[in-house]
Amino acid sequence: MRFLIPLTSALCVVASTCFADEFDRPIPQAQSATAEFWFAMGSIALIGALVLVQRLVARS
Repeated sequence: MRFLIPLTSALCVVASTCFADEFDRPIPQAQSATAEFWFAMGSIALIGALVLVQRLVARS
């Protein structure tokens, strides 16, 4: 019974390294013009919101 835990853990380590797939590095995809447009709109909206919050906090 005392050999069961070390044997089980050793088998788990061996099995996990044997069946593991190698890491495939993801290939970045090019952005479309539509994605760039919406990113620009989101950036402008975020900057506008930050300016509004700064003005609101400065008044208080």
